Amino acid sequence: MPGGEVELHGTHLGPYGDPAVQPHVTLNDITAPITLSRSTRLTIRVPEAPEGDLIVHRADSSSNGLPIAVATLIAEDLHPVANPAVAPDGAIHATLSGSRGQQLPVSIFRIEPYTSQGEYVMRPFVRNLLNPTGLAFDPQGNLYASSRADGTIYRITPSGDLSVYAEGMGIATGIAFDRDGNLFVGDRSGTIFKISPAHTREAREIFVFATLEPSIAAYHLAFNDAGTLFVTGPTTSSSQSIHAIDRDGNASVFFSGLGRAQGMAFDLDDNLYVAASLHGERGIVQITPEGVASLAVSGNNVIGLCFLPHGACALATRDSIYHLDLGIHGRPLI
Repeated sequence: MPGGEVELHGTHLGPYGDPAVQPHVTLNDITAPITLSRSTRLTIRVPEAPEGDLIVHRADSSSNGLPIAVATLIAEDLHPVANPAVAPDGAIHATLSGSRGQQLPVSIFRIEPYTSQGEYVMRPFVRNLLNPTGLAFDPQGNLYASSRADGTIYRITPSGDLSVYAEGMGIATGIAFDRDGNLFVGDRSGTIFKISPAHTREAREIFVFATLEPSIAAYHLAFNDAGTLFVTGPTTSSSQSIHAIDRDGNASVFFSGLGRAQGMAFDLDDNLYVAASLHGERGIVQITPEGVASLAVSGNNVIGLCFLPHGACALATRDSIYHLDLGIHGRPLI
């Protein structure tokens, strides 16, 4: 992402000449600031530039080009606090959440492509929903949103009509559907509720599915292909865990050692992608089913993601949505 760091390895990457001068690095002919320069290692900060070749220039010579995929800003002036969500038609949905109890003119925006060149338009989609937090779609294209202000889950039709789906969810935050259409809701005290998919509100069964320690906010939820529920809740700890909850509600630690782990998504190979810091580097961390972690996307202030069609993803920061072609296909959410 723009502002993220890329580390290059090679030879003759350090200062040269007398007096010594730094190499010059460009991405699509735009200068990339250097943050570290050694003879075999060079770290640069990614500028606002289209994706292309990163080239190191030294005196009258230049390196080979290194292809770099750069995220593109597609929407701003938002306030996501969890993953964005993608509708069956490919439109991205993101919140303008606000601080708790703050009523804003628009609650959820719909972001959709309007040209073949990848340009997007953002339109108001939902109004008068206080503090929308977690978002998830069902197979029919209805959007579900939690409100951490009133502990309510709302269902929003494709035309934007709003209705109450369930109440009494504590400080409702993360939400996710399993393959059977049950909706799971996390709250900030570590409780995870399960809501059955009955057609009427009165017939829906709601019960506590699992509990974590009260200090662990179940702020972000995601299912893998086996039906295991993964949970994160951001804290100030530099060594935070991702919790895994099996289909019987038994919780265990899947991975430890992340900083401020937030929104998550799985790919088709069951690799988990989570917005977090790994060894002090912020961005999107990939964790394999075997628990091997690496930084997949470098970027600051990332709080969540969702996979889009054709191997792309949408990345949410504290106030914006970016589009990035990762070449990774996401797991269907239902």
